[in-house]
Amino acid sequence: MRNQPYQYRHCGLENVYLVNGYTIKDTPYGEALSIHDIDGLHRAIGMYLIREKKTLTGPEARFLRHELDLSQRTLGELMDKSSQAVARWEKGTSKIDGPADRLLRLLYVQRHSKGAGKIKTLLERLAELDSQIEGLVQFENVDGWHLRAA
Repeated sequence: MRNQPYQYRHCGLENVYLVNGYTIKDTPYGEALSIHDIDGLHRAIGMYLIREKKTLTGPEARFLRHELDLSQRTLGELMDKSSQAVARWEKGTSKIDGPADRLLRLLYVQRHSKGAGKIKTLLERLAELDSQIEGLVQFENVDGWHLRAA
């Protein structure tokens, strides 16, 4: 064990340090890091990020997206953004907007709660609906107003 905290750069965040819970071994190829319960560590990092009051930085958004196992394209589709917009957030060439920041946090917390997937399913359904509302939208009055079946 080291006397100083270990800077854990592998997660893509420069400000994450480990005080314990890891082992460093010398190998013929150099030092090898072994983290005890890496899934638990990444969950703790993610929960810290979503509870922070500041807007997510690019690397923080990328970390959460990776933890959600989403491509830039898929995350963009869920947020009605292009994959290039997501890439720009992650590179830091543009700031993630407030609604997208909140949706990314909601997606993450939803994944780690009992109702996992509900928000993602809702966003996917909304994206489907957006793509369907291009033609005529017809309503009919049969025992009250309803959207007419296609």
